Parts: sequence; structure tokens; C-alpha cells
Amino acid sequence: MSEFSNIISGGTLGRIAEESGLAIAIVDDDAHQVAVSNNNSICRNLNPANKFSPECAQFCGKALEKATEAGKMIGFECHAGLDCRAIPAGNEDKRFVAIVGRTFLKAENYRKATERAIKGDWSSYSPAEFFENILLTGSSDALTKTAEKVEALLNELQTEKPDERETVTTVEANDVKPTELAEENDLLEVNLQPEIDEPETKQHQERTAGALAWRSFFGSILKTDYAQATSSILEFIAHQYGFSALIWLENKGERFENTTAFGEMAGRKVRLGISPDDHRLVEALQKESSLELGERSSEPSEATRVMNLFPVGLGDDISAAIAILAPVEAEDKKKQIARFCHSIAPQLEILRLRNEVSGRDAITNAVRTFGDSLQNIDADDFWQHLTQNAAEMLRAERASLLIMDEKSGQFEVKSIIGAKTDLTIGEEIGGRVAKIVFAKNKAVVVTDVSTTGLPPAPLGQKYKTNSFISCPINLGQKTIGVMNFTDRAGGEAFDKSSLALFQAIAPQLAVTIDRATLKEKAGEFEQLSVTDPLTGLLNRRYIEERLLEEIKRSQRHSFPMSFMMLDVDHFKSYNDEYGHPAGDAALKMVAQVIRETLRGADVAARFGGEEFSILLPQTNADEAATIAERIRSNIEHANFPHRLVTTSIGVASCSAELCVSADLVSAADKALYEAKRQGRNRVRTFKETNGKRKD
Repeated sequence: MSEFSNIISGGTLGRIAEESGLAIAIVDDDAHQVAVSNNNSICRNLNPANKFSPECAQFCGKALEKATEAGKMIGFECHAGLDCRAIPAGNEDKRFVAIVGRTFLKAENYRKATERAIKGDWSSYSPAEFFENILLTGSSDALTKTAEKVEALLNELQTEKPDERETVTTVEANDVKPTELAEENDLLEVNLQPEIDEPETKQHQERTAGALAWRSFFGSILKTDYAQATSSILEFIAHQYGFSALIWLENKGERFENTTAFGEMAGRKVRLGISPDDHRLVEALQKESSLELGERSSEPSEATRVMNLFPVGLGDDISAAIAILAPVEAEDKKKQIARFCHSIAPQLEILRLRNEVSGRDAITNAVRTFGDSLQNIDADDFWQHLTQNAAEMLRAERASLLIMDEKSGQFEVKSIIGAKTDLTIGEEIGGRVAKIVFAKNKAVVVTDVSTTGLPPAPLGQKYKTNSFISCPINLGQKTIGVMNFTDRAGGEAFDKSSLALFQAIAPQLAVTIDRATLKEKAGEFEQLSVTDPLTGLLNRRYIEERLLEEIKRSQRHSFPMSFMMLDVDHFKSYNDEYGHPAGDAALKMVAQVIRETLRGADVAARFGGEEFSILLPQTNADEAATIAERIRSNIEHANFPHRLVTTSIGVASCSAELCVSADLVSAADKALYEAKRQGRNRVRTFKETNGKRKD
């Protein structure tokens, strides 16, 4: 097997893997992956140390068995949505299989993979490592063609003498002629590949140079982010073909929006009267051509400028378009650019979804940081610190928090950060923007207030920038207030990412405000109605209502959410032995430990008797299990006056199948029952119980 390992790591198979953009792995008859080149980073993370996970073992692990049984190359799509071709090789003494591909042929499969990484069973992996080397081909023919090339090479190797094989393993990329590079690349084979008998003409040299330039560019594109990649693409096309005005148009649903431009169009906005799903554009994508449009001019004397739209997408799904403000008369040049756009689409989809995962990961970390900061807010200066923490998250130098007084129908200014003057003097509070945001329950992000038609800000406010963001704060279905941010650090404008960040921390913000408002304004009777008098925690009535609201929010925004049930072990014997007053004191201590262990946005309640429940917003199953274990350990090590006190905890997390309040409580209760059945003083998750029911 060592000679094949050498080939794939440094020779012909390794070069085929790199040039085709596909993975090639060698798996022996013990289902061990003995060598791999250009491995998909998803496979690398799911199978550390080349040992197949149980899921992967059903596919790559059985590839040799199935391919040998078929007696030929076979194809399969694995549980991760990756397409592969398996080629059996070897002899009776030494059998192995070459697995070619590990690539996404469908963008939809890659999108599903990102969802699993964002909020599913792969969320524990680091996004940076998990999506480091994603393979997305988009062409079954290209995968099959590469697999056939590998199959031919393996057949050749098995018929060669040992000394001849050494020659094969020492072939290096530098020994390959430029014409061979062009032959390897499907992207270039129509227009850039010279005829075999073509003399070394200037045209031939230009084509070869173009092939090498394209190869170099394609090799570098995945090392950037999506925004930088789109800018680099425009610059590359401009320099390669001599254009001076190009625009990148992003599909924003029913319209195109220009996100970057090159040359004469830099900094200019373009309104395009064509939708991304226009049949003419779809037809251009399928035919690898462009759609030529005439640009309207306000001056009749001006000549009509021509715009060529080159769609970018996978299948019939157009994700973007490149607009070239110039005629492209030569058909071969038009074909080359169209093919370039077609071939760059998979890499762009990788970058776009990689950015999405990275962004979600950044937001998750921000939410966690914000939740931690809520724990440290002083009660004496609660509103000011709450606003300050939110402003720091959005990098805003100025912010205000307005809460609606239901009796007066007016905003109450809870806190103001960074204002030069008193905002409550000389104007209606929230009259310019906040009341509109509150009434419509819809956030606004303004890049430049001078273009909105809003009345000017009162004199003396001295805002540094013209950009602001105003967001409603909702508790369940009820809007309770508005938060405003302006003067973003560095003079930058607020954007959609700013809004996404606020919406991510908004649930924690709302819960914290709700608690504070409850303490401030609720009468003694109302306060007692939702609070357990013994422990000071919230009661069952409150937690059941809040659970319904959090489940709706989780379903609406695809946020994770978890719920746990906690029971004090052998509490009856504690009461019997030391008396009910001692039992009450023990329950108070348990509640205090829970309160001190939880984060700011978590909600703890006494469910009844010695049973407690805890709601964990925006918390996935693994995080919830970690928090539960921390609570269990802290209670076990607390200094109770009479004897050791322990607890059993059951955890359930929201999922597509399990996200109804009654089901979630029942699932956590089943997990709790399993923890007690297995000996108490332990944490069990509903997933671990495999849905076991009480007898």
C-alpha cells in the first residue's frame, strides 16, 4: 500500500486532486483511510486521525465492499451531502478503493451543511476549521471525468513493473507543459486550449498565458472573503480584457443591488430594470452568454451606452451578475467571460455561505458575551449600564433606551449614553423616529439621515455622523420599548449587520428589561403572583408563559433554546430527618446556587415542591448540558448545614421535532427520570435517553 500512499501524497494522484479541485482518498480493505489529497475539510473534521465516524463508515467505510461487489466504479452521495465516485483496485492479496470527489454537486446540499453547522449536529465544530477547504463542483460530468482519469491511472499502475512505478511517483507539477495544464482544466478547453498542431504563434502564447492567469486566479480566490473576492473578480476581468467600467450586482430577492464596482463606476449607484429571475438572464446563464442592454440616458443628444450582463450562478439559480459597461462584440471573448462566471460560481457560493457561518458564529459569541455582561450590572445603576453594554456591542458612542408607559402612552427615557444635551427638554420624546418604530414594530437602519426626509435634529445635539439605527424591543408579541444608536465608532455607517447583531441580543435585553420593569412597577400582589415566596425565584405560572414566548421566538428566528428540570435527591428523607424548616432552608440554598450559576438571560423557577425548572434562551444542547453539569457540581459542593445535598437534572433542547412547550417539558422530565433511575446526582439529556418513556 505504501507505493499508492506515495503517489497520492506527492505524485500523479495528488496533482489530479489539486488541479480538479476534488478530493482523492485511498481506503484499504480494513476500512482505514491510508492516504488522502485535497480532503474536504468537512470530512477531515468528521473523521479525525483518518478514523471513520459511524455515519461516514456507512459510506466511505463501505465503498470498497460495494464497488467490489459491483465490479466497477460506483457513485454515491453520503450523509453529509457530498458526492463521490468509488473505484475498486488491487488484487486478492491487497485490495483498496480510490474515493474521488467528496464534493457538493448541489448548492442546496451545501446550504444544508451550513445549517447543520450553524444550529444543528455540527455546531460544536469550529467554523473556521470546518469550512476551511470546501469542495463544490456543480458538475457531475466533471466529477465522473476526473474519476475515470484516476481509474485509468490505477489500471496502468497495476500493470507496470515496480521500477516503472517509481517514474510515475516522481512526476512533479513543474514537468507539466502549459498545454497539458489547459487540457486538465474544463474551464479553458473551449477557447483557451490550443490545437495540438498549432505552431508557437503569438496567439498561442497569449492563450497559454491566459490559461495560467486564470488558473492562478482561481487558486487564490478561496483565500479571500466574499466581498474581497467580488472586487478581485471585477479587477481581474478588467485587466484581462481591457474594460474600464464594471459593476458587481448582488441578487437581493426581487432586484439586483450593486455592491461593488471597478473603474469609472466606482462609488456610483445603478438602478437596473431587470429582476434576477428574468428568463432572458436565466437563458444567458444556461447558454454561457450575456444579456445585452441599452442604458437609458436623460439627454437625447448622448449616445446610448451598452451594458452586458453576465449572470453568475449554479444551475438556474442566479446569485449575482457582472455588468460590463461596454460592447463585447467578439463572440469568443463573450464566451470566455461567460464561462469564467459559470466556473467561479461554486467558489463564490462557498465564500458566501462561509461568511454566513462565520457571521452567525460571531453573533453567537457576541450574544454570549452580552449575556455574561448582564450578570455584572449593578442594581443601583441598572438602566445606564444596560444601555452602555448594548451600545458597546454595536460600537455606538451614543444610545438611548425608551420604554413605553402604558398608562400615559408616552415614552419614558430610562437612560441616555453620550448625549451632549438633555434629550427630554424642548421636544417630544421619540417624536422624530422612535414612535414610528414602536407603532410599526419595525427597525430602521439609516445610512444618511439627510436623504430620508426626516425633520432635522434639534439644535445643539451635535451628532458626529448622519447614520443611526432604531430598533423595537419585543417581549413575546408585545412591543415594550425602543433603543436608538448613533455615532458609530470610526465614523462608519450602521448597516444590516448592525441590525442583525441587535436582533440577536434583543431577546436577552427584553427579558432583562422585563424583570427590571416587573420589580419597579408591579404592585406587591402582582409581584407575588409570579414569584415563589420561599425561594424568591419565579414560579411555575411565569415559566410556562415565558416558555411559550421563547419557543415562538426560537422557531421564528431559528435560535437554539433549551429547558431543564432539576430535582433535589432524596428530599423527603431530608425533611423527615431534619424537619420542614431545615428542608425549606435547603431549598433556599439550592435556589441561591442556581441563581448564582446562571447567566443574565436565563430564567429559573420553582416548578413545585423540590423541583426546579430553568429556561435557557439561545442555548444549544451541548451548552445546556455544560451549564446543567455546572449547577449540579456547585450544589454538590455547597456547604449545606446537615448533610450533602445533590440534584438530578434532565435537559431537552428545541429541535424541528421537539419544539412545543408541553413536549419540551415532557422531554426534560423524561431525561430527569432517567438521571434518577441511573443513580441520581447526574445530568442526562433527552437525546441520551433515546426518547425512553416512564414505565
